[in-house]
Amino acid sequence: MRTRTLTLSAAVGAALLAVATLPASASGTANPRSAREGSVSAAALLAKVTSCSQISSGKYRTDEETSATVPVCGKNGAVFWKADMDIDCDGQVTAKCNGSTDPWFQDDTAFHQSNGQALRADSLPYVVVPSTSGIWKYTSSGIKGGGVVAVIYNGKVEYAVVGDTGPTQIIGEASYATASALGIDPDPETGGTDSGVTYILFKNSQVSPIESHSAAVSLGDSLARQSVQNN
Repeated sequence: MRTRTLTLSAAVGAALLAVATLPASASGTANPRSAREGSVSAAALLAKVTSCSQISSGKYRTDEETSATVPVCGKNGAVFWKADMDIDCDGQVTAKCNGSTDPWFQDDTAFHQSNGQALRADSLPYVVVPSTSGIWKYTSSGIKGGGVVAVIYNGKVEYAVVGDTGPTQIIGEASYATASALGIDPDPETGGTDSGVTYILFKNSQVSPIESHSAAVSLGDSLARQSVQNN
């Protein structure tokens, strides 16, 4: 995970403006998915996370320069936060994710595929969780590598896995593939979105193998239905 700075805001703003003017076919999404994965709508999930019962000891920043405003909240069977989305391109070297396309590129992820290789950010939807700190210890909340996450943005639901860890005081990052599926610019340097993303992490869940997106969707849909019923 990288910590994007705001010193390039003018350049980033121009880049995002340029992307906004492109037709949908030029958005960079190689394999567009449907607006909703599974049977549970974004509205149904969001209706259950309108209020926050804070479980973190403090709050997180969304970028290095921003103030700490984002708590981790608890629900029955899940934790959630509402933040931005920075783009993680870490893991396997590909045409879209490498040291040339991403100034912060790292060729490893905290959690690995069943064959021991790092995850592939441009094809696997995954989410980054903050590394353990005095603010929050994700494992104490039943969150683990390969755990299922419902990522919601602009009326869309995308199921992802917990795939990487990041800075101890910053929250709000997901893989290139997650952003692309949600219609967010996935460029690791200039992409992402400043707000409007909800991350719902289901406790004590784990996709096996972690690299199977279809398994994440199947398990995520089941857990989402349970969450809507139990909250």
